[in-house]
Amino acid sequence: MKILLSTISPRRPGLTGPAADLLKLYVGRSSKFIPCSHRNFGSEKELLAYSDELSARTRPVLFLTASEGQQLTSREMANYLGSLQDNGVQQLIFAVGPADGWSTVALSRADKAIAFGRITLPHELAAVIAAEQLYRALTIRAGHPYHGGH
Repeated sequence: MKILLSTISPRRPGLTGPAADLLKLYVGRSSKFIPCSHRNFGSEKELLAYSDELSARTRPVLFLTASEGQQLTSREMANYLGSLQDNGVQQLIFAVGPADGWSTVALSRADKAIAFGRITLPHELAAVIAAEQLYRALTIRAGHPYHGGH
């Protein structure tokens, strides 16, 4: 399985500063366990079109961060990723954004929507949290000591 961590940022080509550095750090760490990359899209429409264009044996799984989504523990996220791998999913798109929330069309197309609690986060910070939680889930699956049960 390959994982694309995507962000939606119409006003900027991507994250900058400390958030970009942390995102790159966690995507790089995740890549040691599974092919993982980051891509910024200018709009939700661009992301959905990209998802439609991907060709593989299985359709991509769309995993959105949304305030109305389900709250998962890190272990539950690890189990979800594991079930995708075990079921032969080839591509997971883990998407953060847009800043004003997902449309009903995007939410209806999502295979799963998750929330990082009930707080509101800046877009850049939400992307870093998504990248760190992805890395944490992969380390849990691998039995790596990073998670350490906390």
